[in-house]
Amino acid sequence: MNLLPKSEIPDDILRDSILAHLTAAYFSVGKQLERKTQCSATRGFILSTLRSGTPLNQNQIATQLGFDRTVVHRAIKSMVREGHLSEQKAKSGRAILLHLTVRGRKYREQLIQARIAADESLRRQMTSGERDTLLRLLKLVAQSEF
Repeated sequence: MNLLPKSEIPDDILRDSILAHLTAAYFSVGKQLERKTQCSATRGFILSTLRSGTPLNQNQIATQLGFDRTVVHRAIKSMVREGHLSEQKAKSGRAILLHLTVRGRKYREQLIQARIAADESLRRQMTSGERDTLLRLLKLVAQSEF
């Protein structure tokens, strides 16, 4: 299975680049989960940011995620319309605080279950040794400095 269309990553780069392969795998997994759940990664990250129950405003969420505020704003507006988030004016200042609704918590749980199912499917496709090697190598890459 091609991780990304060949036109997006030239063969010479893919052949010689560990980072290009990691990037291609990351985006492939993200796109598959997005198609399966009908939820973008941005929306998933916003739900995750609010999981503790502590209300946050849009700027705080964007800062925590390291995302553009406009992208976060658009996602939040649609999530409010869909009933996954509720807005409440802060007691002090002009900020609008966001909370997960009951519907939003259920939605987040469905997304978690879809991710767990995808993870289990991947686990079944690998031997124990392959999983151990992959995890060891991913940790090595994550800890590398370049």
